[in-house]
This record gives sequence, structure tokens and C-alpha cells, in this order.
Amino acid sequence: MFRTHNCGELRLTDVGKEVSLSGWVQIGRDFGGLTFVDLRDRYGITQIVFDQDDHAELAERARKLGREWVIQVNGEVRERTNKNPNRATGDVEIVARELIILNRAKTPPFTIEDESDGGDDLRMQYRYLDLRRGPLQRNIIFRSQLALAVRAYLGGQNFVEVETPFLIKSTPEGARDFVVPSRLNEGQFYALPQSPQTFKQLLMVAGYDRYFQIVKCFRDEDLRADRQPEFTQIDCEMAFVTQDEILDTFEGLTRHVFQELKGIELGKFPRMLYDDAMRRYGSDKPDLRFGMELVELNDVAQQKGFKVFDDAELVVGIAVPGKADLTRKQIDKLTEWVKRPQIGAKGLVYVKCNPDGTFKSSVDKFFDQEALAAWAEKCGAQAGDLLLVISGEDEKSRKQLGNLRLHVAESFDMIPEGSFKPLWVVDFPLLEWDEESERFHAMHHPFTSPKREEVERMLTGDHETMKSLKADAYDLVINGAEIGGGSIRIYDRALQEKNFKLLGFTQEEAEEQFGFLMGAFEYGAPPHGGIAFGFDRLCAVMNGQSSIRDFIAFPKNNQGRDVMIDAPARVDEDQLEELNLKVTFEENQ
Repeated sequence: MFRTHNCGELRLTDVGKEVSLSGWVQIGRDFGGLTFVDLRDRYGITQIVFDQDDHAELAERARKLGREWVIQVNGEVRERTNKNPNRATGDVEIVARELIILNRAKTPPFTIEDESDGGDDLRMQYRYLDLRRGPLQRNIIFRSQLALAVRAYLGGQNFVEVETPFLIKSTPEGARDFVVPSRLNEGQFYALPQSPQTFKQLLMVAGYDRYFQIVKCFRDEDLRADRQPEFTQIDCEMAFVTQDEILDTFEGLTRHVFQELKGIELGKFPRMLYDDAMRRYGSDKPDLRFGMELVELNDVAQQKGFKVFDDAELVVGIAVPGKADLTRKQIDKLTEWVKRPQIGAKGLVYVKCNPDGTFKSSVDKFFDQEALAAWAEKCGAQAGDLLLVISGEDEKSRKQLGNLRLHVAESFDMIPEGSFKPLWVVDFPLLEWDEESERFHAMHHPFTSPKREEVERMLTGDHETMKSLKADAYDLVINGAEIGGGSIRIYDRALQEKNFKLLGFTQEEAEEQFGFLMGAFEYGAPPHGGIAFGFDRLCAVMNGQSSIRDFIAFPKNNQGRDVMIDAPARVDEDQLEELNLKVTFEENQ
């Protein structure tokens, strides 16, 4: 037996027991007569004592142990004289009677500590070592616990877990597919799924009225902190349900996992129309942990001789509480921030609401104290607050100020720690018009249904009508992060054909790519809808982190590479020849 207990298990009640522990050497400390070794496994750390007086040879061997050596220790549990209150096993130690070296280790390239001295690239290269560190182990264990809690809840709600294929057909909508050449079908390719969307709809046609899957998905897109080329979804679909029933079911799932894993009781989730979210926060995923709602100022700021405002479609501002004391240098940095290409604002106007009731602004030349007081009143600003104002096109200005709102809150620590503010954003537009390509794109995906009362308008309406169509589509947002999204689906062939036509598909293209789904609709498709949660993102948000990478055991870096195994990599020429790709590959050199 390698161990009778793990390294996080022993307590004062175990004093006097003979035990065996196995694990990795965290650190050793030599005090001459006594040598101490901290032994670590994923459960914790236990202090081992080697006494020179009792076992001289054993103590000598212990002094030679290196970091990350794998050892087994047999000995007796005793109470520590110098207890460690920061460690679960800090009241006890093991007096070693036997030491077995199971494996020696090279000195690791960085310290295996909670706070490591290794940079990101180095730790990614030695990911198997990085995964020994406490924070990552806690993240990966949390991920496992979350998956189990999800399965328990959905299983209790009569959901059936069904696996869907990974080798499917490529489709042009959405992000780029990863493609896989077929050896047996020369010149043809599979695609890795961006989601199991069509398969879960087919399961509804097949009569499995409650489906779920914790499933790997793939998108060949540019990466950032909350994106990976392969990621995991909690994918769900339900038949014979309304939008409200779906929201209630998955609000219940969210409350369940927060209660089970974090001990946090979430109340009823508010619901906000997409149009209201954009108007009030400049975002379809508003962060409700702090205020600073967007306020329209057209009626009090225009026609005062300031051409920048007078020519604008929208003048919009936020009141930043308690920040009238920002220096000009700090405000200039905010101005530079909104003028970056990523944000695209032309400038930023500020008004300081001074404690004495006066106002100081960057546009004093055009607006007197009375006018600035009207701005402050409209924004609900108090003495000591700071107004930040942007103008321009309506939609762009709202998004710019919405981004600034988040930046200000993060920069000045205005977001309360440990707070969770979920909400549903509902009634998204069905379609969005792209001026550059001069065509509609699906706001969610091509299978999203218009609201029931808008079906007739969709089937018979003109181009302008299509721009205003609303969908039975919804997103779950927590703390400004989109956790999940879904919709009621189209289940009628004629309506689905109409949607494909609006999205620029020819009848032949729609039939070639999705004929199987539309054909299934002709065999008694029930009303259905669903949702997919970003599983990796849910892990991160529940733990107050922004990056999903540390919740994935073996993630890719920002270039989509696995630097540990050096992938992607070239393949053998014989393999290329078997796949009928050799000529193409050589032509591209």
C-alpha cells in the first residue's frame, strides 16, 4: 500500500496512528538534528520530521531529497509544537520511520507554488508541472464538481444525455470551421462542430423532448482571454416549451450550481429587453454590479452653439460617483482610451460637479453654469461626481460609452468583490444588416425563430420590415459576461426556407447544406427551443476570474498553439499522400 491517508487528511484525532503517505516533495528544511520535509499531493501538504538522534541514516537520506521527488513515508502521527494555522494539517506532523524514494525529479524550471516565478509561456510549455500548483488544481477540481452538479440537476429534470458526432459537415455561417480530410472519400472533408445545433433539433424531432450534453466545440477564430479554439458547452434542448419555461429551467440550473459549489443564494433573475440593455448600458451583456447608466442629453445639450453636439445624432453621458477630484492627467488618459481604434470615439467631454455646487467642464466656453446644472440633474449627479459625455451616431456612441463605463469601474475599483448579478437579456433582433456585405446576418443563428406575433411579417414583409423583426432569443448574463445563449427554434420548413433566403442562401445552397433538417421538419417536428452555456466561462465567472484558460487542463496559447506538445505540426508526407493532400501541400510551399 502506497498510502493509508492523503496529505490533506490527518488531524489531531489521528495522533498516535501509524500511517503511510505518498506524494511530491514541496520543500525541505535542514536544522541539523531535525530535517523537515513538506509532502504534497492534490489534497494538501503534511509536514514530515526526520530525527537525526532516532534514525541518523534516514535523516541523512532526507537531507538529499530534491524538490518534486516522489516519495513514500511511513511513520507515526504526533501533535506539532509549532502549529501552522494556515494549513489544514497544521496541527500535526509525521515522525518518519521509513523513507522510500519512488522517483527522482529534475529541478523544475519554475517553483511549484501558489505564486510561481514562471512566466506564462514557460508554464504553458510545462503544463503538467503547472497543473501541480494549488490554484490550477482547485480550478480543475472545481470544473469537475461543476460538471457533476450540472448532470445531477438536469438528470433530476428528466433530461437525457446524448452524444452527437464530432465529424460533421462544414457550413459557412458563423466562425470558421476546423476541417478534417477524409481518406476514404477523396477530396472531401469533415468539419469539427461549432455546436451540436442541428443534431439537438433532430433529437427533438425524434421525440427526446429533453436533451443535454456537456460537449466539446471548435471554432477557428482569433483568440483572447475568454476564447479557445476548442471549448466546452452545456448544450440543451427542450420540446413543447415556451421561452419562459426554458428561462425558468436554466435559471434553476444556475441557482443550483451557485448554491452547491459556492454556497451563494441567487434570487430571481431580472429580465431586460435587448433594446433597453443597449439604451441603458450600451451593451447586450450589461454588468449590473454598479450603476452609471447611460443618460440621453440631447434636449439639454444641443442647440447651444457647440457644433460637435448640435450635429450629433446622440449626446449621451454617465455620472461617475465621487470622481470629480480626478486630475486633468487622469481625464486625458480616459480621453485617449476612448479614442483608440478599438473604441473609436472622436473625443470625450467632462463636467466636474464641485463640492461647492459649481461646475467645471471641458466645454465651459459653450455652456454656462445653468446649462451644466441641467446636465447634472438629468444624469442624477451629486456634488463630487464626474460627468463623462460622448456624442455621435446613436448606436456607436452608446457602445463607446458602455465600454468606457466598464473601463472606469474597473480602473477605479468601483466593482464590489464577491458580488454576482445575473440577468436575462431577451427579445434580440432576429437579423442584423451588414452595410459592407449588403446582406443580413443571423443575430444568433439561422435556426432562431421570430416571435410568434412576427411570423407573418417575416413571411410577407419588405426589407425594412426585416430589420425590425424580434426573435424569441435570450442570453444569460452574469457580471457583464455572456454565460449562455439560446432561442426558440424554427420548426416549419417554409419559415426556415424564408430565413435562409433572407440570409443570402440560394435555394440550392440551403438544400445542399440543411436539406436534412428541413426534410425532418416535414415529419412532425414539435415546437422546441434550447440554450447553450459556455462551460469554461461559467467556471471562470463563478470564481471571479476573467480568463478561461486556467479552467482548462491543456489549453492553447494566444496563437492557438499547444506549446507543450508542439501542435499544430506538419505530418508525414505518406500521410498527406494517403489523404490526397500532398500535391496541394507542396504547391503551397
